[in-house]
Amino acid sequence: MSLYGQDSNSAVATGLIRSKPVFLLTSLGEAEFTNAVQLRVFRKEWTRLEARSVHDLFLQHQAAGVFRIAPLGSEIWEKALVLSRQHSARFGTRTLDLLHVAAALVLGPDVFYTFDKRQRKLAKTQRLRILPR
Repeated sequence: MSLYGQDSNSAVATGLIRSKPVFLLTSLGEAEFTNAVQLRVFRKEWTRLEARSVHDLFLQHQAAGVFRIAPLGSEIWEKALVLSRQHSARFGTRTLDLLHVAAALVLGPDVFYTFDKRQRKLAKTQRLRILPR
């Protein structure tokens, strides 16, 4: 979201994108992005037209290969269950965070990109390379 709308992480996100990484994106990540865009409309931070423009740009980036779409297969769900049993009682991990980290573990991207503190904590326990630092 930080690439498409100004927030406290926008400068860092813009810096990361300059190295031209390919971001792995699951349907969960796409749903979260779409929801974040619509929440900006709800909070009256963006108009519907601005939200549509952001979503169109996101689709263009998908078509250009900035995002590589990956399915949320059963192996990811199973890994999320294992992570939950191992860490949720200690960290208070949200299900979405479990699924994001599980997807990274199963699909094996070189880097796990997140600004979320809870995701970072879980990803660190799994020895994922995390950016931004």
